[in-house]
Amino acid sequence: MIKTITTCLLLLIFTSNSFGDYQAEISALTARVQELSGSETGLSDSERFNEIVNISYDYTMLNYPEFATYLGDPRGQDRWTDASEVVTRQREQDAKTLLAALANINRDVLTGTEQVNYDLLYDNQLRDVEGQQFPGELMPLNQMGGVQQDIAQLMAISQPKTAQDYSNMIARLEKTPQVVEQTIAWMRKGMAAGITPPAVTLRDVPQQIRNQLVDEADKSPMLGAFKKFPASVDSLQQALLKKRATAAFSEKIAPAFEKLLTFVENEYIPAARKTIAMRDLPNGEAWYAYNVKQRTTTDLTPEQIHEIGLSEVKRIRAEMEEIIKSSGFEGSFAEFLEFLRTDQQFYHKSKEDLLREYRDIAKRADPELMKLFGKLPRTPYGVIPVPSYAEKSQTTAYYQRGSVKAGRPGNFFANTYALDTRPRWEMEALTLHEAVPGHHLQLALQDELEDMPWFRRVGGYTAFVEGWGLYSESLGVEMGFYQDPYSKFGQLTYEMWRAIRLVVDTGMHHLGWSRQQAIDYFMKNAGKQEHDVIVEVDRYIVWPGQALAYKIGELKIKELRAWASDELGENFDIREFHDEVLGKGALPLSVLDANIKAWVEGQKAK
Repeated sequence: MIKTITTCLLLLIFTSNSFGDYQAEISALTARVQELSGSETGLSDSERFNEIVNISYDYTMLNYPEFATYLGDPRGQDRWTDASEVVTRQREQDAKTLLAALANINRDVLTGTEQVNYDLLYDNQLRDVEGQQFPGELMPLNQMGGVQQDIAQLMAISQPKTAQDYSNMIARLEKTPQVVEQTIAWMRKGMAAGITPPAVTLRDVPQQIRNQLVDEADKSPMLGAFKKFPASVDSLQQALLKKRATAAFSEKIAPAFEKLLTFVENEYIPAARKTIAMRDLPNGEAWYAYNVKQRTTTDLTPEQIHEIGLSEVKRIRAEMEEIIKSSGFEGSFAEFLEFLRTDQQFYHKSKEDLLREYRDIAKRADPELMKLFGKLPRTPYGVIPVPSYAEKSQTTAYYQRGSVKAGRPGNFFANTYALDTRPRWEMEALTLHEAVPGHHLQLALQDELEDMPWFRRVGGYTAFVEGWGLYSESLGVEMGFYQDPYSKFGQLTYEMWRAIRLVVDTGMHHLGWSRQQAIDYFMKNAGKQEHDVIVEVDRYIVWPGQALAYKIGELKIKELRAWASDELGENFDIREFHDEVLGKGALPLSVLDANIKAWVEGQKAK
């Protein structure tokens, strides 16, 4: 998802308790953008551009209050994003208006820094408008996310400090039926158009909904903030707020979720499509090509990416064979994978032990960062379990970024479901990817950037973000990890996992592979458990193209590191290189390439 226009508008925004006139404020912002499209404003192109940047922030906060929560902005905290068709279509028109205004800015007269900011914002807006031809809004729910998970997740990251904050949370919860109604309306339109997720991927969604329908309201994950109040809320207020929150759950949320459950089970899943490929959707081939370009920030075709994947699988497989040989294991590759999947020495017996080892690995990684980075973030991070209501269908782990402004740490979520599918040999690579030096380090540094426009502090390019995460796994060698052959094989397994993604994602969505064919290919080449593999493959099915970003991004970062090292020789400093890669936030790979090459020329000039 992605200051401010006038003092009067700022005062209106920040002093309103009900935030009831936000649509009028949005209209005023859009009208101002239209004014800025012309040169008769009396402003320079630089002034016009920077005002458009500020407007884009306010527009985003007002339109997407969940994102405002995420960033610690106070606006709209008593409501959800309006996902009605009328407002959705208006946002599409607003995006075109903003693009037109940017197109009327003379880029050549901007400063060098402004030109980079302009290029990134214009490219973001252009891709947004280009994507309007593909109706993703018709599939608002799948096993990876949707209203059945998103509400609880947002409530979990909220940071209420006053009675008014809690009151806003309750008002937001009371509006849950509207979110559910809008979600069902989009799904009905999707059913009519033949645009739904594949039925096979929806099998766990009813249970995800049931997981939110707890018998006692105070046990709902949506009401976690009402169990412990800060000292600023007195005991009488606490009692009243708890009562209101409980009533919101019982009278609003539970009936809405019951309705959603009935619809999903009785209508949506039976009507969902039986095919799995994006190319089987209306305009599906073009839609997939758009996703590929969007996620990788390259012009690589699905065929080219498929071939890169096959080549990487072959290379990594040879390295894995060497590890097996050096370990002294006597048996075939398939037998070694079976050994890794089944031998009890590789599995924890309790969720607490699993989390304890993850935290130990993270603590061992922290002091090693000084060897590889000159600048480290201030924001702390934690290691916590994936929420129980989502764990069965969630991936092995994920990271949720923190926010200095919101006062929220980053969190590495580890999946503790089915312990016999969570081998210890994968834990080092996974921790380095999700925590440090991976997602937490990169995203926290980005959040703390100074003198950068808002969209560069919070925006993300999947190829950069996930490419960095995968590259970080390889840094474990320099950080003293992977000392035993099983852990090293685990690191290669994770690299193989991302190479396999290039093959099976393009295979299913572009080349006609079946779901089982993708599962079999995965099982043949990686040591991951079948449950994990199935969850992964189903993720690629409902997020077409997203999984391509990891390997493509990692290969670019490794290519640039090798090139910079060759060019600078003994003057190459790995800490300075990493600081340069991360120092400007997430970027398209082409921009990253240009930045590193300019940095190398600057180093030579010294």
